[in-house]
Amino acid sequence: MNAQVAALVSANALFVVNHSGGKDSQAMMIKLVEMGIPASQMLVVHASLGRVEWHGALELAQEQAANAGVPFLVARAIFADGSAKDFLNMAAKRFADRPEVPSFASSAQRQCTSDLKRGPITKQTLAFAKAHGFTTIVNCEGIRAAESPKRSKLTAFEKLTTAHALAKAGRTAYTWLPIFDLTTAEVFATIAAAGQEPHYAYAQGNERLSCVFCIMGSANDILRGALARPELFAEYVAMEERTGYTMHMNRKSLAQIVADAQAQDLAA
Repeated sequence: MNAQVAALVSANALFVVNHSGGKDSQAMMIKLVEMGIPASQMLVVHASLGRVEWHGALELAQEQAANAGVPFLVARAIFADGSAKDFLNMAAKRFADRPEVPSFASSAQRQCTSDLKRGPITKQTLAFAKAHGFTTIVNCEGIRAAESPKRSKLTAFEKLTTAHALAKAGRTAYTWLPIFDLTTAEVFATIAAAGQEPHYAYAQGNERLSCVFCIMGSANDILRGALARPELFAEYVAMEERTGYTMHMNRKSLAQIVADAQAQDLAA
């Protein structure tokens, strides 16, 4: 534990673990426990993506929290009318409201992250902090430099300004990326050394884990998702056909991405 983190532990900060159920979240949780962050000062929050999420992701996060004796909360996105919000019905609503603009989130306009993950997690975190008397919050995320050139430029530990919801109303807040310097191999090694298993999707060939079909997912992951959840894949394809827009950032249809990936697998 470095000096900054030790000082925050002494100051009774709340360490909030953003846990997707993926390998990086799992390795991050392991590292935090190994560092000696008290369970009484930790909270695991899982942003449920509903039907578009990999089965078992929520349960993995919940089990890991329970085994560490850490409180666990599920954050769910909702529309103004109180109904559940997910990636597909968010796209359907956007198409109904503004058919002239792309219906799906994009790498530039990532409503899937802000609306389905960050916003609901922040809401749950603030409610928990208020109920338990925490005025200092450390938001922990399993982001790694090796994931992309853009992420490699992030700061691993940063104090948030009052422009951020976590740092308003007399609160002090930080963002911390505890496994920022780990490689993918080191992430899996961390999980194995702790006697744990990563989500089963990795054994099936997935590289990353979040939505079953991600706007930035690799062709491999889109194919693995289609094989694992053909009924959900059909819903995505139908939404593309209905709106006339493609979901993936490469602007190929999901059907074409899967066909190309299958052809590449056969040729290999």
